[in-house]
Amino acid sequence: MSIALSCLIRTVATAAVALSLIAAPAVADEISVTQWGASLYGAPFAVAIERGDFKKAGIDITGIIGSAGGGTSVRNVLASDTPYGEVATAAALAAARQGLDIVIVNAATHTVAESTLVTMPNSDIKTLADLVGRKVAITSPRSTSEMVLLLEMEHQHVDAAKIQRVASGGYTQGLTMLEQGAVSAAVLIEPLSITRAARYRTVIRANGLIPAMTTSVGITTREFAKTHPEKLRAIILGRRLGVQAIYADPVAASKQVAKAFNMDPVLAEQAMVNMIAPNMWSEGKIDLNELNRMADGLKLIGEINERPDWSKLVDRSYLPADLQAAQ
Repeated sequence: MSIALSCLIRTVATAAVALSLIAAPAVADEISVTQWGASLYGAPFAVAIERGDFKKAGIDITGIIGSAGGGTSVRNVLASDTPYGEVATAAALAAARQGLDIVIVNAATHTVAESTLVTMPNSDIKTLADLVGRKVAITSPRSTSEMVLLLEMEHQHVDAAKIQRVASGGYTQGLTMLEQGAVSAAVLIEPLSITRAARYRTVIRANGLIPAMTTSVGITTREFAKTHPEKLRAIILGRRLGVQAIYADPVAASKQVAKAFNMDPVLAEQAMVNMIAPNMWSEGKIDLNELNRMADGLKLIGEINERPDWSKLVDRSYLPADLQAAQ
């Protein structure tokens, strides 16, 4: 083979490799977020994706796998190539009790301030006490909606045994039952409470009644944490940047959430601003006091019998250094 031909072959081969690298798609990751697009839990992810915060942190999150919550959210996490997700704390604890390989690596939200109890505008229901002997729609037994209602009744010294709780299957289904007269009140969350504000009257708001508790958490598998610690840290950091952006400029963040969730921008802004004062979104720091309050709420609805041993479920080592201290 001539020298010229050899050089030509090497040049073509080099060019082919270069073109293949250019043409190859960037490695991208999808993660799971409970109630994506239906509640404000996932707002930091919407903001972080739009702002490019995950890329700044060192990972390219291009998609979110949504779910209606509960065990579905956990299953989505476990089935993903990038097994990280934000799920309800109750769902994480249920998965752990089933022996699934999950670990809590960050706190996500720490308030139930988005919860309200509504009735029809012409109803004679004015307070929780007025519901004694009547029916209230919750989403399902042992759900967060039932937990919040029971905590509100406990705070207002109303006997929970005297108010019948009816499982509706979902928030919108509960509103249908309310409109049809099957129940006297229904539990609701934002942004539904905002988008349908003209159709119902608020009886009570959880905001201000119930202290901070860790309602959702970031989880992963111990195997993924061990083999891809840099990815896990990048996800947690990218989400933290999204949270910081929300608190720094909630109006700008609401536009990004409206785009991701296909929401009316005006309603999105109202919903986001409403959640600033109660500090809905955590930057990730894990607070055992808030976890224990959540556990006590889950005990109230019979979901668990005792507080978990958090030392076996929590790993703070993937948080940014300033968030790792125990509290």
